[in-house]
Parts: sequence; C-alpha cells; structure tokens
Amino acid sequence: MLKNVLIWTVVAMVLMSVFNHFGSQGQGSSGRLDYSDFIEMVHQGQVSSVNIEGQTIRGVYTNGDAFTTYNPGDPGLMGDLLDNQVKVSAQPPEKQSVLMQIFISWFPMLLLIAVWIFFMRSVGGGMGGKGGPMSFGKSKARMLTDDQNKVTLDDVAGADEAKQEVGEIVDFLKDPSKYQNLGGNIPRGVLMVGPPGTGKTLLAKAIAGEAKVPFFTISGSDFVEMFVGVGASRVRDMFEQAKAHAPCIIFIDEIDAVGRSRGTGMGGGNDEREQTLNQMLVEMDGFEGNEGIIVIAATNRADVLDPALLRPGRFDRQVTVGLPDIRGREQILKVHMRKVPLADDVNPSYIARGTPGFSGADLANLVNEAALFAARENCKLVTQKHFEKAKDKILMGVERKSMVMNEKERRMTAYHEAGHAIVGYLVPEHDPVYKVSIMPRGRALGVTMYLPEEDSYSYSKRKLESQLSSLYGGRIAEEQIYGPDAVTTGASNDIERATAIARNMVTKWGLSDNLGPLMYEEEDKGGFMGTSRNANVSGEISKQIDVEIRNIIDRNYKRAQQILLDNAEKLEIMTEALMQYETIDSQQIKNIMEGLPPGEPKDWQERKPDDESSSGSSAAEDDVEAKTDADSDNKDDLVKDDLSGDKAESDSGEPKLH
Repeated sequence: MLKNVLIWTVVAMVLMSVFNHFGSQGQGSSGRLDYSDFIEMVHQGQVSSVNIEGQTIRGVYTNGDAFTTYNPGDPGLMGDLLDNQVKVSAQPPEKQSVLMQIFISWFPMLLLIAVWIFFMRSVGGGMGGKGGPMSFGKSKARMLTDDQNKVTLDDVAGADEAKQEVGEIVDFLKDPSKYQNLGGNIPRGVLMVGPPGTGKTLLAKAIAGEAKVPFFTISGSDFVEMFVGVGASRVRDMFEQAKAHAPCIIFIDEIDAVGRSRGTGMGGGNDEREQTLNQMLVEMDGFEGNEGIIVIAATNRADVLDPALLRPGRFDRQVTVGLPDIRGREQILKVHMRKVPLADDVNPSYIARGTPGFSGADLANLVNEAALFAARENCKLVTQKHFEKAKDKILMGVERKSMVMNEKERRMTAYHEAGHAIVGYLVPEHDPVYKVSIMPRGRALGVTMYLPEEDSYSYSKRKLESQLSSLYGGRIAEEQIYGPDAVTTGASNDIERATAIARNMVTKWGLSDNLGPLMYEEEDKGGFMGTSRNANVSGEISKQIDVEIRNIIDRNYKRAQQILLDNAEKLEIMTEALMQYETIDSQQIKNIMEGLPPGEPKDWQERKPDDESSSGSSAAEDDVEAKTDADSDNKDDLVKDDLSGDKAESDSGEPKLH
C-alpha cells in the first residue's frame, strides 16, 4: 500500500512540475498583441513602458492595461521606442539546460514506460519475479517461517498413532546428529493417507511448527500447466528454494493430481503431468542429495499413485490418518471447545458417543454450528442443547419450517418413517433408533436416524440383512395402510441403497450361500472413485448373481412385512405421536414399543407452537401440496463398499412425480 502511494505521488509531482513549466511559458497569452499594432500604438503615444526579454516584449498601455508581443527582429524598434518617450527595460533571456530540454521533449515517452513497468510489477511482480508474466517456471510454493507457524502437535488430537509416526521426524529436525552418528537416515518422504477432513494438512503443519523449521506448502495442481515443461521447472525451483532454507519441510497437498501412475491412461496421458512426476522422482532420490529436506504429501487416493513414488528412498513411510474413534473425537472436541464459552452441562464425552464416523473437520463444524445456535438465541454460553441441535442439523439437515404439507401427505410421511423405526427397532444387530421426524429437512420430507452404540469397523451378514429389512419398512408401511396403488416415490433412495447392499453382499463380500466367497465385481481404478466393473464372469454366473440378489431382497422384504403386520397397533400409535409432536426421540420410541404411552419429547415445550398445532395443520386448511417427496435415514446407516467405517451421506429421495 505504502509503495503504491509513493509511486503515484512521484508521478503526480512530475506531472505538476511539467504543467507549471509550460503554463509559465504561456502566461500573458490572453493579452497578446500583433507587432504591427504594437508599432502603431507606439507612434500614437499609447504605450507607457515595455520590458524586453529576448524576443518577448511585455508592455503596459497608458491606461494601465498589460500586453505581450513578439519582436520579429526589427532593427529600428529601439529608435521608435525612444523617439516616442516609451520607458524601456531589458532582461537577458532565460536559458534552459540541455538536460531539461531533453527531459521535456522525452517526458511523454518516459511516462508511458514508467506506467508500463508499474502495471507489470503490480500484475506479476516483474517480468522475471515470482508470478510475473515471464515466470511460468517459478515455484508457487508458499513458505511459512518458524515464527509464522504457531501450530504444534498439541493442537492435533485424535491421531495418536500418526503423531507417534511423525515424532521421529520432529526429533531428527531438532537433533540430526542423534541419528547420523548411528548411521541412520530419516525417511526422505512421508505420505499421509486418509479420508478428507481427518487432519493431514494440520499434522504436517504441526511437524514444522514443533521442529521450528521453514514450511513450504503447495498443491499438486499448482505444478501442472498447459505448457509442457512448466511443471518440471516448478519442481526444480521449489527444491532449490528448499535447499536454501534447509532443514525444512515441503508439504504437497493432493499429490494424486500430479503423482498418478504413468502409462495407464489416467489423466488423459498428459505429457506435462508425467514430466512433472519424473522431475519430482529425480529431485527426491536422484544423483544430487537433498539433505535436510523432508517431503510430506497428503492424499485420499493412495491406490492411484505411481509405484516409483512409493518406493523406499522417496515416500518410504506411509502414515494412515483415519477417522477418529470415540476417545479421539472427545479429544478433538476439547481442542475446538477451547475457543467457545461452554455451559456446565456440556459433556464432550457424551457428544463423542453420539457422533460416530465424524472426522475432525466434521467435529469442528459441529462446535461452530452449536456456537451459531447460541448466538441466534442471544445466549452468553453454549449449552448441551445447542450441541444437540447442531448434531441434528448436520446429520438430518436443516429444518424447512417454511415448507407446508397437507394433512394427507404428513400422515403418509408419518407412516413411512414409523415403518422404518419399528422394523429397525426389532431386527437383530441393527443400530438403535435415535430420532424420528416428519419435519422436512433438506430434500427429505421425513427422517429416521439411527446411531450406533459404539464404533464399528466391519459388518456381519446378519446386520446387513437387518438394514435391508429396515430400508423397506417405510414402503411396506405405506402399502399396508393405503394399498399397493398408493405407494409413493419416497422409497426410491431406500430401494437404491438396499439394492447396492445386496449386490455387494453377492459380488464383493462373499456373503452369498449359493455363489460362495468369490469376487465377481471389482473397483474400476481407471474411472471415477467408487465406480465398479464386472470381473470376467460368464453369462450364466451373471444370471445367478441377479437371482441371488433378488432372493436376498425378497427374504428381507417379507420379514419386514411380517414385523409390521405383527405390530400394526404400534405403527398407529407411533404415527399419531409423530402427527402430534412432529419429532420423537429414542425414549418415546422405546415407550411405544414396550406398550407404554409415548409421552412428550424433551424439547417439546421449547418448540411447541403457540396454537399447539403443527405447521402442517395450517397447510391442510390452505390445501397447499408439497412439490417434493423424499425419504431420509441416518447417514451412518449406509454401508460403504469398502467397509471402512466412514460416515455415509444422508439419504434423500427423488422429486415427486405429478
């Protein structure tokens, strides 16, 4: 800012001096007099005095008015003036220096050059500077010095094993001789692998902050440009900068953007990407050593990286940064709660138990949402109630209180969600029902949410089939109450999820009695993440796969039908409770299933409407029909293809067909 102000001030001063100079030369131009008229007035005695400066004549009439004229070289001028009693004074002409004359004549060109240089520096830091128009090959890595990086390992929670793995790196950077005296070498590169939001970048930054060394950070996509060779040049420049600041850490985020396997066709066979990768391989373990430089990279797609990048001598240590367990979630919550004023009733352990599958970023978002809820209510402290609201918002979506539903559609949604809840409550090994709501949230008209009692990392065949039964509970409830012809499209996502689980049971997980423990479908690594392709199977096997999937679906569909038939009375009671309270919790569900009155939800007095009627009742009077129909279940209930225990996405259906 100061630099720009100074530059523009100098430009303004130069312009003002030039304009003043030209203005001083033109002074008196308004009273200019032709020379012939001047001589005539001298003869008539109308000129009182003159001042001669070179060829310029400035004079005064007898009436006091001033004038200016120019002497064309008349030799008789002085005689005319003296004969007519004109007072004459003279001054030598003002001579400009040669440099000033050159400057004035060249000033427009110099001004244009100065403006061009200024804008070039503003756009890119100069022709050859970092980021300038001629600096394609310069590294885009940003450096944080030890005094700028305040993050330490104490700020990283929920990744104890990963912190132990990188502890040696911190120790080596602080005292290299400890390892070198024993002939040991610290790993040249560390690859951090894990789902998004688990703290890979934070952990790398904490290593640099703990060791108090410079920290270079860059994204894998910053290397690749449309010009071949630019990425390789940037890699060389980045390592040259790192050598100048060694010992230091280079952190490459999303390295899969440039480190994908060569020759597989992935990424379109981009020559620029492959040259960039080749240069990175050479810099990490080539003829020239890079002592004191540790490269840390992060990715969630380690399976697509080039094998040469993962061999010892390059990224010879892989650190898995997974989703935190219940103790890790509690530690992460405590870290993020330091900046939030908490009420006495807030229990991080209780919140951690209710957030299985949450990553560190999800937990940070949970704390932030709770603080926002407290601010909306003008509270001074964040209470446990605010955390519960934030958890419901993240898991189930935002309540759409402005959306109105008529009575018929609200009741059908209540039957649908009650069917999910009853079947999920009664089938074995199913996650407990946490909350059921017919309040529209996001794209869903209703939500049935399950929360596991503890973290789970694998799924049994019994649990998977129980999920299949509960997924069809909503559709079956609609069919039993309103008939087969009245079934809505709200179960579209339930059907999609159930079909995916059944297919994976047969083709991936070996849970089919007829086809046995064989892999009939594998992930297509050359395509998008999560896509699959059929293995080499015959047409007869493909037919058996379809039959087996259908048998699994039919078996669990019939079980869910029988459960709802046996509990038809509980289905009605739960539906009425949903119509009255819109949202019921686990205690009410337990009371209904045990034959007791449901009672009021804990937060009913807070969200109770003034007229003790739900928002949908007024919709019945207005006869306004909702335009979308969807069904949503707990996102933790969705089984991932790889059974990694990741938190699944929330369920939502398709728009209602009119």
